[in-house]
Amino acid sequence: MTIKRALIFAPIILIIFLLQSYFWVPTYEQQTKGNPERLHEYITASTGDATLLNPILSTDATSSQIEGLVFDALIDYNEELQFRGRLATSWEVYEEAYFYVNERVKIPGSPDNSAGAVVEVLRKAMRTTGSLAPGLKGSLENIEEISIEPPREFTTVKQEKPAKKDKKGRELKILVKAPARIKLRLSKVDQDLFKNLEGLLGSTYFSSLPGASCLSISPPVDREELAACAMEFLPPTEHNPVLVFYLRPNVKFQDGHIFDAYDVKFTFEAIMNPKNLSPRVADYEPVKSVEVIDPLTVRMVYKRLYSPALGTWGMGILPEHLLNQAAIEKEAVRLGKDPKTFSLRQSSFNRHPIGCGPFVFTKWESDQFINLTRYEDYWEGPPNYKRFMFRIVPDLLTQEMEFYSGTLDNYSVQPHQVKRLANDPKYQSFSGTSFGYSYIGYNMRRKPFDDQRVRRALGMAIDIGKIIDYVLYGQGERITGPFVKQTDFYNHNIKPLPYDPEGALKLLGEAGWKRNQSGWLEKDGKRLQFTLITNSGNDIRKAILAIAQDAWKQIGVDVRTDMLEWSVFIQERVHKLDFDALILGWVMGIDPDLYQIWNSSQTHPNQLNFVGFKNKEADNLIVRIRREYDHKRQVEDCHKLHAIIAKEQPYTFLYVGKWTAILDKRIVIKDLDDDGNMLYKKIKPTKTGNYNFHFNRWIKIPQMPEMALDG
Repeated sequence: MTIKRALIFAPIILIIFLLQSYFWVPTYEQQTKGNPERLHEYITASTGDATLLNPILSTDATSSQIEGLVFDALIDYNEELQFRGRLATSWEVYEEAYFYVNERVKIPGSPDNSAGAVVEVLRKAMRTTGSLAPGLKGSLENIEEISIEPPREFTTVKQEKPAKKDKKGRELKILVKAPARIKLRLSKVDQDLFKNLEGLLGSTYFSSLPGASCLSISPPVDREELAACAMEFLPPTEHNPVLVFYLRPNVKFQDGHIFDAYDVKFTFEAIMNPKNLSPRVADYEPVKSVEVIDPLTVRMVYKRLYSPALGTWGMGILPEHLLNQAAIEKEAVRLGKDPKTFSLRQSSFNRHPIGCGPFVFTKWESDQFINLTRYEDYWEGPPNYKRFMFRIVPDLLTQEMEFYSGTLDNYSVQPHQVKRLANDPKYQSFSGTSFGYSYIGYNMRRKPFDDQRVRRALGMAIDIGKIIDYVLYGQGERITGPFVKQTDFYNHNIKPLPYDPEGALKLLGEAGWKRNQSGWLEKDGKRLQFTLITNSGNDIRKAILAIAQDAWKQIGVDVRTDMLEWSVFIQERVHKLDFDALILGWVMGIDPDLYQIWNSSQTHPNQLNFVGFKNKEADNLIVRIRREYDHKRQVEDCHKLHAIIAKEQPYTFLYVGKWTAILDKRIVIKDLDDDGNMLYKKIKPTKTGNYNFHFNRWIKIPQMPEMALDG
């Protein structure tokens, strides 16, 4: 071999050697032979690190995965997607409804209009065996108790709504002379109660309450402000749904402290504390009060109808004794921080969490790993695995190689590998359609994304079918809006944006963007130029980044791209609203409440409507959806909301992906039969595709058992 050829081949040999060294890891058999404890640890990997480990503060999937092992919630969903108790053993849902007595309205069939007369009319109707309208009959059957609250006077203050943006409103002193009020306890929430009661009390009984005449305001205000104060302090009717949770006794946090109702109340208060900047505020703002009845009973009263109420208590519960005001102030002093400004968001707890879940946090090395050990005193019994390791492995090829060798216990199959690996006899395979979607989001606070025509044009310029066919290898479906495609809340009548570069150019022309001599789109002498960003370590998003950039350049849009490490991407760019456009995805639940992501009140830093979408009609629908208990009407409103968002295009909705995951066949569910004999069961996913549902009962056995697995 000549010296020249040797110089050419030497680097190649070196690269091959380095690759062999880089990808060499001990096989599973080699690991367990020298270390039998490997059977008792579960190792998984992610391309990105967690941001912080606090369920009321985090927003990313990686953090949520770890939090789900360290913390426990009052309730969650079972395999059939029905609520089941966790820290709560049981619960009640009922309603306390109120309405003011309107003595100006003549009650049909009653000699007077007093509170007593109203009660008598209601009770007489409840005893009636004759014909009543079905709705009214149902509402009356729902009433368990009726009582009268006497008239009362109280004084309150309110900041006046300023007439101009640059002016501060006056402080108003308000004297309220409230008339008698009727209180009804209902066996269940009845959103049509007052509409139905109009059949007894008169069609204007509630709407004509003279609330403004019951108020004295100093200094005086105009008629509009007076009416607003009347609705705020003397609402004619009031729905107060109530949840009462009965808690599991003798549950301990991982530091040995007993869990009780005060921890539940504290978690709610921590979410609502503005210093903590919790992104969960929107879920709990409808709560009027959280009351500790006794250490094992907690009562939540809502200030209005709120259909997702029960599901929101799937939130991990925080330890009050470690994070109360005294503890936070003590930590601030220890760290040399100002106790007045120091908050839970700055606490070291977020990197050293303590919950009452099945695993105990032990160590976190940023961008390397997070280690957990099983909690021996877990109320449901300790998990079978002694240790859980969450490794950060940004390179997917490395993840794949490590899975084959056994240093990782699961692997999320990439789209191009599905056909090859889904039916591999060495593994057990799980697959399904994701509960969520991927999208390109535009920062609508910035030009040119404040123009709907520009956003629509950018979507029309991208061949999303090409992404699904060549990036996802067919493992995806087009979507057009924000709801889970497998639910009836998704509007299947909305057509996807067409792939139409010429049409996109026409729309951009209408918006004032014309091509210059160099082929770039310009308006008022400025080039249509922006940066598209996403997180590193995700090959699919990297490919979409390149496809979108190329598609937009084809029509004259000057697009720069950037890929950022996950925690930097989320904390510095997304949470701080510092981006032009980004590629991301949502993992969704089955509930149709989209308030956090799409309501215009949720557009501030650290909130989830980071694209800044604002639409009054959409806001009204979002609020109506979360107050609607009738499924059919909820679906109708969801379809309307879907149509509005699809028209406005704050996102270019890309696809819902199909996923496949594989595990070694030796990972099984360890269980006991009716006679107490050990048996192994196959792992089966829930209706949502969650194959980790019974993770605490998983075990890895040295070899497949001779007995047949129970199906």
